[in-house]
Amino acid sequence: MPLRTYLNYKGIPLPTEGFSEESLSFTENEFQMLDDDTVVVTYPKSGTIWMSEILGLIWHNGDPAWVRSAIVWDRMPWIETVDGLKIALESPPPRLLASHLPFQLFPKSFLHSKAKVIYTMRDPRDVLISHYHFSKILKVLKEPGTVAEFLETFLKGNVIYGSWFDHIKGWMQMKDKPNFFWITYEELQQDLRASVERICHFLGKELNSHQIDAVVENASFKRMQDNKMSNLSTLPEEMMDHKEGKFMRKGICGDWKNHLTVAQKEHFDRVYQENMRGVNMTFPWE
Repeated sequence: MPLRTYLNYKGIPLPTEGFSEESLSFTENEFQMLDDDTVVVTYPKSGTIWMSEILGLIWHNGDPAWVRSAIVWDRMPWIETVDGLKIALESPPPRLLASHLPFQLFPKSFLHSKAKVIYTMRDPRDVLISHYHFSKILKVLKEPGTVAEFLETFLKGNVIYGSWFDHIKGWMQMKDKPNFFWITYEELQQDLRASVERICHFLGKELNSHQIDAVVENASFKRMQDNKMSNLSTLPEEMMDHKEGKFMRKGICGDWKNHLTVAQKEHFDRVYQENMRGVNMTFPWE
């Protein structure tokens, strides 16, 4: 099996497949965010597809026809990828977009626009485990090795899109801006309906009770897991090993407890405290 390498863009590792320095530079420096754009931003494995599904359903008043007929990366293109950038540039406004970019590489034009960003974050221990399993099936990612080995790789930020800690701290600079909304995977799990109502309020989108019920019902893990337009089952075998596992595995909180030893958990906590010192926020997993 050939050794998988990453593209290094300004210190951030990215897959060589689907990315280029030219498209990343264009996205950062020249891509124009429009005032009516809405962007789902996440660190990988933090609920990106879930939030994309929720937004797609809100956009269409709870009607699932669109999210079941259009592939997720066409309806919400990742602006940093070569193909996603092309789709975004050709899409008429208002646009729904997606990105995993850290704040420092996000389009500079965002700071001078009214474009809305919805930032979803997740317990980094669950991100670690989800990323570990994802690395075993997505063939453009480096082999993760053992859980113990991948734990060190993750904590050092030697994974795609770099350090989880830096990503969170970078984006949380925006937390008091009116066009920035942040929510956690854990909040979505705990009360999806209340979360949908909050998102609608942020977007200025008024849905009635039946429409909100439809969003909640169609954004359930089971519905998404069965939706071929969202579950990545359409990716070709040369990109994803579908025999090795599913992209949507469990959709739960706390799965890390099934994988990390007490010593590994304590090590993770020490690195977490060290990196998050000075961040004046409290998260559900703390």
